[in-house]
Amino acid sequence: MNLKAYRPAMALLALSTVASLSGCAGLKDKLAGDKVDYSHATSVPDLKVPPGLAQPQLDSKYVAPPVAVANPGPQMSITQDGAKTIGLPTPQDPLGMHVVKDSNQQWLIVDGRSPEELWPILKTFWADNGFDIALDSPTTGVMETDWAENRAKIPNDWFRRTFGKLVDGIYSSGTRDKFRTRLERTADGGTAVYITQRGMVEKDVGTGNTATTTRWEDSPRNPELELAFMGRLMERFGLTNAQTKQLIVSARPADARVVTLDTTSGAPILRVNEPVDRAWLRVGLALDRSDFLVDESNQQTGTFIVRYANPVNDNARTSGIFGKLFKGPATKGSGAPLHVTVRADAAGSAQVMVLDVNGRPDGSREARRLVTLLKAQLS
Repeated sequence: MNLKAYRPAMALLALSTVASLSGCAGLKDKLAGDKVDYSHATSVPDLKVPPGLAQPQLDSKYVAPPVAVANPGPQMSITQDGAKTIGLPTPQDPLGMHVVKDSNQQWLIVDGRSPEELWPILKTFWADNGFDIALDSPTTGVMETDWAENRAKIPNDWFRRTFGKLVDGIYSSGTRDKFRTRLERTADGGTAVYITQRGMVEKDVGTGNTATTTRWEDSPRNPELELAFMGRLMERFGLTNAQTKQLIVSARPADARVVTLDTTSGAPILRVNEPVDRAWLRVGLALDRSDFLVDESNQQTGTFIVRYANPVNDNARTSGIFGKLFKGPATKGSGAPLHVTVRADAAGSAQVMVLDVNGRPDGSREARRLVTLLKAQLS
């Protein structure tokens, strides 16, 4: 629930509860002055799977065991002007990387580095930014954080300034975010890095300022937040803040393409007039930005296995102070897997379709919905 729903009496009640349980130093100090702060707080409710979002059921072969690495990732390269970068500098990319922009989507290309080389850096990066890793699948090139709260959104009012170190946990921004990072190998031996944000917002159910029942709902994606973390990642890859800003400002436009939808056979087929390797990268990003969760991907066969996280109207849950401290929203349902293929046609362009369990073009309602969403993202 947002701060407006907390009353001083309720805060004092929580204060007395915390005081009786602690007797030691207050909560860990938060980062000050940042617009983005996902530092951990033990009293934040467990929102690993909000309503309408299904947790991917991964086989254990897709989950990497924990590995202790003193200096993760490859050694830095040195640019002509003496700067450091994780990429391999070239005349076209003197900083060893560049940004590509397609409408409101942007992604990073790191030259001369494989996904395997960048993977351990990513794990450390998200951990250092206050996130737990919920999905760690180097086989599919997908890493996803758990849900976390941007504490920088919470106003620093007089009560929080006075008692914050003891009762900071009862304050909530009423929002949660998670981030999915996808790494794809490019045709020239580099790596494309995509960061996709997904958000939830806590809405009051009822009328008036005294409502204590809330429901978590999807919130629109935040391209600015995605770009902010991509900038932080570029700095982790060795660039200065000024270099990062320059690459973002001078982002290269993605190649123009035409996307058409063919339904003459009864099963929807997307035709994209660009090489298959480029279409593969864009389809992966489009899936990350849709309501479909990627369980597996194989670029050699041009196949994504995805499931639709079917949104349901979950019952509202009471979340007063103690509900907020000790419980999170319920979870319901998930969809059946769908096989999405990205393959070359006779003319050398890419065609995207959904196949059924027998490997035939799928004309089901879910397949049509998926292809329609992909067309909207790719057009």
